[in-house]
Amino acid sequence: MIPVLSRRGLMLAGAAAAAAPRLAFAATERRFVVIVLRGAMDGIGAVAPLGDPAYARMRGDLALRAGGPEGAFDLDGFYGLHPALATLRELWTVKNLAILHAAHTSYRARSHFDGQDQLESGGDTPRGLPGGWLNRALGALEDGRSGTRAGLAVGQTVPLILRGATEVGAYAPPALPGLAGDFAARLGALYAADPVFGPAFAAGARAQALTEDVLGDEGRRTAMGRGRFDGARRASGRLAQAAGAVGKLLADPRGPRVAALEVGGWDTHNAQGASGGRLAAALREFDEGIAALRDGLGAEWRRTVVVAMTEFGRTVRPNGTGGTDHGAASAAFVFGGAVAGGKVHADWPGLAERELHENRDLRPTMDLRAPIKRLLADHLGIARAILDRDVFPDLAAAPAFRGDLIG
Repeated sequence: MIPVLSRRGLMLAGAAAAAAPRLAFAATERRFVVIVLRGAMDGIGAVAPLGDPAYARMRGDLALRAGGPEGAFDLDGFYGLHPALATLRELWTVKNLAILHAAHTSYRARSHFDGQDQLESGGDTPRGLPGGWLNRALGALEDGRSGTRAGLAVGQTVPLILRGATEVGAYAPPALPGLAGDFAARLGALYAADPVFGPAFAAGARAQALTEDVLGDEGRRTAMGRGRFDGARRASGRLAQAAGAVGKLLADPRGPRVAALEVGGWDTHNAQGASGGRLAAALREFDEGIAALRDGLGAEWRRTVVVAMTEFGRTVRPNGTGGTDHGAASAAFVFGGAVAGGKVHADWPGLAERELHENRDLRPTMDLRAPIKRLLADHLGIARAILDRDVFPDLAAAPAFRGDLIG
């Protein structure tokens, strides 16, 4: 008997039937999660270079202070972690957090749309490569195991980072009420012989059944189905709720191994604040999501790596409304039970006026793709030749990241 689909599960299954891309099955028991922080997170607000002699002067009212309940947590005598990031502080203490600072893509303009496109596609220019780098990496994880898609997109649509030739699952809170009675079962039987809609409907039913089995009542209020869509919108609901559910799905032996989440709220043009304000609120929500993801993964946290990254940073100096404007370099976080952390990886450029990019921004000194490429090789076991040829072809000749990120 076909399990009863939610209305959204039915829509996902039907929409995906229009294409027949390759399926990716989990060739690894390790987990890998990417969180896209949409809106340009202020890297020197989240991880403050307290030891830079120009920091306090250039930041003014937005500068964090060291120590105390509202001060930055000292990481290494130079950098301080924002006080809202309590879970990340715990992970740093047990050496499960590494930080990449003064990091950026090769994009140097200040459009959110183009910056996010380049961050997710992995090319040298916006729209320079088709699809997303994480989807291309999933193509290397195929091993023929049936029934499970290795990749999971979290949100109302599949973000660019997971779009491409390799099919992924999709998970989101319902936008519409569920279907009553046995309507979905009868509709499935009606289309069972159809060569296009029959397999798609059956795949959606299996995915919905797995979600309900893993998440219980919560799964019956959500849907996990096939996905390959255009557009990218912010995930519905609070990050902690979505991240906790995704952790449970990733932890299940039948579930996916790779997931991509997205969270907005980082475009702090006004009222950004230092220990309080809009940035602190966004960081706190992000931190709660990390804790929920860790709790959902349970024992599988030990085999998990999470990368949180943003399209670009923000200006070093505050603007006239107590915020910051679009900048260049920012910070990225790499954390999880499989991470060899306790270190800030950076070629710090400095914050004195002569050291800034275009006299306003933290100057980029690290291409984010290099450490991500290293993670895909060391954690997921993807061959470097495949990473050079398929995943990050524009980066093949660039210097490799030399730090150790995996324990």
